[in-house]
Amino acid sequence: MTIIITGGAGFIGSHVVRLFTIKYPNYRIINVDALTYAGNLENLIDVDQLPNYFFEHLDIVDGHAVDVIFDKYQPDGVIHLAAESHVDRSIKDPLAFVHTNVLGTVNLLCSFKRIHKDFNNKRFYHISTDEVFGSLGETGLFDEATAYDPNSPYSASKASSDHFVRAYGETYGIPFVISNCSNNYGPNQFPEKLIPLFINNALEGKSLPVYGDGQYTRDWLYVEDHARAIDLIYHEATNAETYNIGGFNEWTNVDLIKLLCEQMDKKLNKTSGTSEQLIVYVEDRLGHDRRYAINANKINKELSWSPSVNFEEGLSKTIDWYLANETWLQNVKNGLYKDFRVSEN
Repeated sequence: MTIIITGGAGFIGSHVVRLFTIKYPNYRIINVDALTYAGNLENLIDVDQLPNYFFEHLDIVDGHAVDVIFDKYQPDGVIHLAAESHVDRSIKDPLAFVHTNVLGTVNLLCSFKRIHKDFNNKRFYHISTDEVFGSLGETGLFDEATAYDPNSPYSASKASSDHFVRAYGETYGIPFVISNCSNNYGPNQFPEKLIPLFINNALEGKSLPVYGDGQYTRDWLYVEDHARAIDLIYHEATNAETYNIGGFNEWTNVDLIKLLCEQMDKKLNKTSGTSEQLIVYVEDRLGHDRRYAINANKINKELSWSPSVNFEEGLSKTIDWYLANETWLQNVKNGLYKDFRVSEN
């Protein structure tokens, strides 16, 4: 079995590559990554010498380069995580998201279709986001039947890529599955996202900027639980199905930040002042979705998956990782993320 995992040097992708490389030693795992600002091969130094791991430096926007890699490895499966994912960046540069998230996905689909005369025991697995569904009010949950209603350039690009995957399945018979996940957190996340950014800012005594009134609500999923779900879906899901993956774990931004501050202060043994005093409320983001919440009952019932890490435990483990890996944090802080104050997405 040969599987190409795109975006494998990124946050979620590195956890998926690690899981598959170690758990399935008889598989060839091909990590395809452009190594843009959020991709870091240091995330995989514990597996990069394993005989079943291979890395290819590639931008999926380059259709010819994608063809070359598919010809070289003849993959049985694709697990597609490569994407531009930062909402604030999408507001400033929407076309970059169209290129990677839409054109890049279509390039992968075209190459996968081209190399296979039949699709027996083949699978194209596309990882998407709950943001394609738009925004919820105070009640309700996104499920697999929720209509798409994207509100940012990022979510629009992901919605488009979802539609292309389904279209290639219907038109050309490519066997596919799609999952839409809630907000991930955990080790190795680039410090432009809310949790690692605020850990870093608290360490440095910088302000903790909260958009609007701080009542924006997200469902949070520990990244290793997401990787386990991806493993189950790739191996056991029915073709042409969609699965929502969530943590059953909603937090308003300000409540999450206050919990993070409390845990940080305890771990740092602060005796004067509190990290919570660093919180400042800033001008809201354009097109800011009020609430996301996932109904993950389908994957729970059909594939017996459920999150194993509760949020307080996961947040504590995440803080511990960043405190123990301050060198990693400094190495990836190349200044790009400073263009943005905070993003919970």
